[in-house]
Amino acid sequence: MRGITMFCMALLTAGTVSAQQPFTKADTLRGSITKERAWWDVTSYDLHVQVHLEDSTFSGFNTITYKVLKPDTVMQIDLQVPMVIDSILQDKHSLPFTRNGNAWMVRMKSPQVKNKTRHLTVFYSGKPHKAKNAPWDGGVVWARDEQQRPWVATAVQHFGASAWWPNKDHQSDEPENMSIHVTVPAEMTDVSNGRLKKKTDNPDGTVTYTWYVSNPINNYDVAINVGHYSEIKDTYSGEGGKLDLSYWVLDYNVDKAKEHFKVVKPMLKCFEYWFGKYPFYKDSYKLVETPFLGMEHQSAVAYGNKFKMGYMGRDLSGTGWGLKWDFLIIHESGHEWFGNSITSKDIADMWIHESFTNYSETLFTQCQYGMKAGEEYVAGIRQIIKNDVPIIGPYGVNAEGSADMYPKGANMIHNIRLVMNNDEAFRQMLRGLNKTFYHKTVTTREVERFMSNAAGFDLGRVFDQYLRDTIIPTLEYRIIGQQVQYRWINCVKDFNMPVRVKLSENGYKLIYPATSWRTASITLPDPNQFEVDKGFYIHVKKREATDNK
Repeated sequence: MRGITMFCMALLTAGTVSAQQPFTKADTLRGSITKERAWWDVTSYDLHVQVHLEDSTFSGFNTITYKVLKPDTVMQIDLQVPMVIDSILQDKHSLPFTRNGNAWMVRMKSPQVKNKTRHLTVFYSGKPHKAKNAPWDGGVVWARDEQQRPWVATAVQHFGASAWWPNKDHQSDEPENMSIHVTVPAEMTDVSNGRLKKKTDNPDGTVTYTWYVSNPINNYDVAINVGHYSEIKDTYSGEGGKLDLSYWVLDYNVDKAKEHFKVVKPMLKCFEYWFGKYPFYKDSYKLVETPFLGMEHQSAVAYGNKFKMGYMGRDLSGTGWGLKWDFLIIHESGHEWFGNSITSKDIADMWIHESFTNYSETLFTQCQYGMKAGEEYVAGIRQIIKNDVPIIGPYGVNAEGSADMYPKGANMIHNIRLVMNNDEAFRQMLRGLNKTFYHKTVTTREVERFMSNAAGFDLGRVFDQYLRDTIIPTLEYRIIGQQVQYRWINCVKDFNMPVRVKLSENGYKLIYPATSWRTASITLPDPNQFEVDKGFYIHVKKREATDNK
C-alpha cells in the first residue's frame, strides 16, 4: 500500500503551491496580467525553431500577431533563462528591450493604436532548460532511442512554454491559430501540433516541417517531437464527421502500436458520448511516442507509457480496473476536452483541467466494463488523496493548489453526479460545459455557476468544501425508533450537500442534510438497515440514540 501511495504522490505532486512559496516578483510577472501584458491580445504565433543536436541548443524567431486593446508603450515578452532574445523587430525597425528575470520588457517605437492589428518578430537562441524528470521537471528532453539515435521532445506544462520559445506566457491569452516550423537533420522527423502542411528540404542537409494549428491553443501545449518516426494513419467517424487519426511512433514500434492503439476509437466514442464532439476535428487527433511519460499536447498527445496497461504497468486505483486500459492514452486524451478546449485563465484553477480529466478515467471504465466497475474505480483512487492544502491555489503568482485536484476533484464530480441523481442530466451538464466554453479560457466561478444551473441546485458550498478546504465532511446520524436524525459536521459553514440514503426497500433516496439536525422516516423492516450511498466521498458517523449532543 505504501509503495503505490508513494508512487502516486510522485505522479501528482509536481507544481503544487507547497513547492511555490514564498512568492517572488518573478512569480507575479509570470502569473499575473501585468500592465505590460494587459494592453495587447495575441491573435496568432508564427514560430520558427531549429534544433541543434550537436550542442543541445535552439534558435529561431517568433512572429507575434496581436490586437491593441489600448495604447501603451511597453510590452512584456517571456523567455526563460538560459534562453536569450537576440533582437526584436517591428515594421523593420529594431526595438530596444530590457530583461527582468524571465520577463523581457520591449519598448515600442511606433504608436500602438486601439483595435489595430500589429506584428512583432522576436529572434531568440540558447540552450533551453534540460528536463531532469519530464514531465514533472519541465523543459526539453534530449534522449536516445533503443537504437541509440537522438530523440528530442518538449514537456513544459508546469515549467512554462517560455522555457524554449518567446511568447506571452499566461494561460488567459491563447492565439486563435498558429504555425510551427521546425528544422531538424534530414534523417529525422518533427511531429508538432495540428496538421502537417509541408516538408521543405534545405541545402544544408536539414529539413523543415511546417505544422498549422487551426484552433486556439494554450502555450504549454505547443510541442516539438523529433525522432525517427513512422506514421500510422486511420480515421474515426464521430459526432463531427470524419476525424483523421495519426499515430507517430518510433520506426521499430509500428506493429506494437497498431495493436495497442486500438483503444483510441472506443475511447473517442465514450468521450464524445459524455463530453460532446472532439474539439479539434480541423487539427486531427494524434498520438506521438515520446521519451517521457506523457502530456496532453493538443492534437499531438505525447505518449510514453511503453505500450503497457495501467500507469507504467500499475493500477492507481488499486481495484484492478486500472490495468484494463492504458492510463496515458485515456487520461491525456481526456484533456482535449478539459484543459485544451476548456482552459483555466489562471493555473490556480487547474482543477478544471485535472479533476474532469481524472473523472474521464471513471467514465471510460464505465463505458467499457459497466457502472459497477466505474464506481469501484473512482472510489479506489481515494487512497491517494492527501488533503494537504486546498485544490484551488493562490491567484496571480503562477501557482497551483494541491495535487488532490486529480483524485479528490474526480470524487467531487462524482458526488455532484450522485446529487443530480439523473445520469442523463449529468451527461448533458458535461456536454453543456464543452459547448458553452468551447475553445475558451474560464474561471472557477464561471464553471461553478454553470454546473449549479445545470444541477438545479446551488453547488457553491460543495465547491467550497472540496476545492477551498481540506476537511472531508462527516454525515452524522442516529436512529431513534423508525426515524433517522442526521446533520453535517466537520464541514464549511452552511454546508448543504444532498446525499443518497436507504430509507426503504425501494432503494436510495436523496435527503438534504444541514448543519443542524433533520429527521426522516425509515420504513425498512429493521431501521438499522439504514445506509448511506458509499459512492459519496464523505465520512459517515453513527451516534447512539441516547446521545443527545
